[in-house]
Amino acid sequence: MEKWMVAARKADFNRLAETFSISPVLARIMVNRGLKEDEDFRRYLYGDLGDLHDGSLLKDMNKGIRLLRQAISEGQLICIASDFDVDGVFSGYILWQGIRMAGGRAYVIAPDRIHEGYGLNERIVGEAHSKGAGCIITCDNGIAAMEAVTTAKELGMTVIITDHHEVIYQSNIDENGNVKKIYELPEADAVIDPKQEDCPYPFDGLCGAGVAFKVIEQLYMSNGIPKENLYELLPFTAIATVADVMDLVDENRIIVKYGLHRLAKTPHLGLQSLIRHCGLNKEYISAYNVGFVIGPCFNAAGRLDTAQMAEALLQTEDREEAERMAADLVSLNQSRKEMTVLGYEQALEKIAKEEIYKDKIMILCLEDCHESLVGIIAGRLKEKYYRPVIVGTEANGIIKASGRSIEAYNMYEGLSECRDLFERFGGHAMAAGMSLKVENLEILRRRLNEKCGLTEESLMPVVHIDVPMPLEYISEGFVQELELLEPFGKGNSKPIFAERHFNILRASVIGKNKNVLKMIVKNDSGVSMEALYFGDIAAFDACVEAFYGLEARNKMYAGLPNPVDMAFTYYPSINEFGGRRTLQITVQHFQRIQR
Repeated sequence: MEKWMVAARKADFNRLAETFSISPVLARIMVNRGLKEDEDFRRYLYGDLGDLHDGSLLKDMNKGIRLLRQAISEGQLICIASDFDVDGVFSGYILWQGIRMAGGRAYVIAPDRIHEGYGLNERIVGEAHSKGAGCIITCDNGIAAMEAVTTAKELGMTVIITDHHEVIYQSNIDENGNVKKIYELPEADAVIDPKQEDCPYPFDGLCGAGVAFKVIEQLYMSNGIPKENLYELLPFTAIATVADVMDLVDENRIIVKYGLHRLAKTPHLGLQSLIRHCGLNKEYISAYNVGFVIGPCFNAAGRLDTAQMAEALLQTEDREEAERMAADLVSLNQSRKEMTVLGYEQALEKIAKEEIYKDKIMILCLEDCHESLVGIIAGRLKEKYYRPVIVGTEANGIIKASGRSIEAYNMYEGLSECRDLFERFGGHAMAAGMSLKVENLEILRRRLNEKCGLTEESLMPVVHIDVPMPLEYISEGFVQELELLEPFGKGNSKPIFAERHFNILRASVIGKNKNVLKMIVKNDSGVSMEALYFGDIAAFDACVEAFYGLEARNKMYAGLPNPVDMAFTYYPSINEFGGRRTLQITVQHFQRIQR
């Protein structure tokens, strides 16, 4: 069951519409996104690369650049310690390309996901030292690498941390019973992470590649390298920002907007080859294409093979090699999809059999599941059950797990209260990774559920409706105006419109996989329009039958007069087919609202 709520933020929508030459409806949607000041509206609608924040404001940035320039000028080999996911791969490439452009020598290395897990480790440090590297710079990791950083310093190496993850802390209760966080940082020469409590940077929502981009921005400026060379790195930063599910607000929105524009025209061989093998339209790459097609291909390397495979595709300057590696990544991602389906089905069986769905925080351990897939499976279970989920798999008495959360629960803080149970853990409010001994799993389940504070109401999905809008208000001009809100993604989702009563004149199930419900609907004003639904058709049919009966459902599919009356949330679009342009809506949620 979902709770539908109409956004009720107030503002002078007509004044905003007049000031920025938009409709009052668009102004209302933007206010619902949390925009308040006129400057916020300007940056949202018309912000450009000149509106990006000054990277020198990041704590330790100037110190880090000074050390990096010194390493380059002395001809030191620089080890770039990245991570095995998209953000790690792309932040590694950004640093590699930027350091080379500035005249430095560098190589990228990532940990083995299965045998080593996340983050800078002793093996990477040891290999860097044996290769003669005098400097290690991390990306998308390092903020929690206490032991590895200490080892590197003992070996006489310079260590620069660039990361975007939460800083590890211990909770301390003072004499008044107040909880104080005692933060712990690795003993690196410079720590560049906007999540640090005393970092003055005005935006802490960058991904690892975003922080790496800022580092190279400052490196280029200090070396007199033109801005255009920096902007060539925008497509890589944009892909990582979307794929790492960062909020598309503030400068992330600008990075993704301009990065996608440049991605469509990129001369980069690796990206060109992958776009072609994914069957995408190279003239227009959307945030959706990045999040659900391009990103998963790069992620598949770190999940089922090694991140070096993805990094090699980015670094190659040979077209034939790029084509071969891109094809391999697409094939690997297809295998990942098939394995994920099997793991998800196993999880559903386990949840039903052991009644895990009764817990407010669901925790389960899967057998014979590739450990790199547990995060994806946790995410799908979170969407299905709408509650925090932790999924793990066991090997040699150790469970490696990944969690995904909902807005009402800060998973990182919850896990921090149970840190004594973990061998390792890290993450943020909405997602986390951890490893723990098998015997601690049940203790973790009990502790998290006892302390979570989640209520039945907080476990009910809330659909926030931007504007209740009848079909007659939709026009081609309005649909085109909505494009000003793109790119869409986390933190800047597509607006949600709604109408309470639609009579379904006709319905049919279409598509190669019979997974699309196509309807002709009519509202109370007598306006008809085509509607498409890409969700759970069986659930839709069950809802219709529950309220109107099987006969009414059959009449609906036969295109006969019927009493079916449903409320929809929707998003409007223009359908172009056979030279004709017609308005249509895509249904996002449904329910019956009694008259």
